[in-house]
Amino acid sequence: MNTKRKLFQEGIRDGIPIGLGYLAVSFSLGVAAKNAGLNALQGFLVSFLNLASAGEYAGFTVIAANGPYVEIMLMTLIANARYLLMSCALSQRFSPKTALIHRLFIGYAITDEIFGVTISRPGMLQPAYNYGVMALPILLWSVGTSLGVIAGNLLPLRAVSALSVALYGMFLAVIIPPARKNKVVAVLILISFALSFAMAKLPLVSTLSGGTRTIILTVLIAGLAALLFPVPQQDEEDKIS
Repeated sequence: MNTKRKLFQEGIRDGIPIGLGYLAVSFSLGVAAKNAGLNALQGFLVSFLNLASAGEYAGFTVIAANGPYVEIMLMTLIANARYLLMSCALSQRFSPKTALIHRLFIGYAITDEIFGVTISRPGMLQPAYNYGVMALPILLWSVGTSLGVIAGNLLPLRAVSALSVALYGMFLAVIIPPARKNKVVAVLILISFALSFAMAKLPLVSTLSGGTRTIILTVLIAGLAALLFPVPQQDEEDKIS
């Protein structure tokens, strides 16, 4: 019991900076939720159950456009697909005897930052540590979204528009570092921008909803990139070792 408590406390310690960062980011996400028509409770539940900025923002975009449930589901699935790979990699770091219920709860709370913290720990992982890491980030991510919705309802329209821009800054912070390290990624990002603009202007294609166009482009560009520029196996092993 003492060992589990110690691991949990270590997880809490490592999760504090992640949670504080999530509080700031999710505040901007809450403004997007407000613009999509969600209230504070709905924003809290979406963030609590999803835990993914890209997936949530994609969902809010479709909701704001009055898109169908199927489109929301596909957008969220595609935006969050990378967590499937992270879960597979992380599962190898747990003992085969780890109960399924622990694996399910840990898989639910995998985010980019939580994955990075846990996968870098030496040796086999214990569920108690993961529960500690995920506790504050889950809470602050959800609360931050609710606060963003509340702020969006109280602040003037100009202030809400200004806060909405912060979310685009968050996405730039996500894509710029890998683009600077890898020219292929940089080129693919530029191609994505160009094709997204073109599809919004071209006849026939432009009549599709924004969510549907995003789904088509994501599957098309990601599929071609994986086919033409596969990541060497050694590089993948280095990332998760």
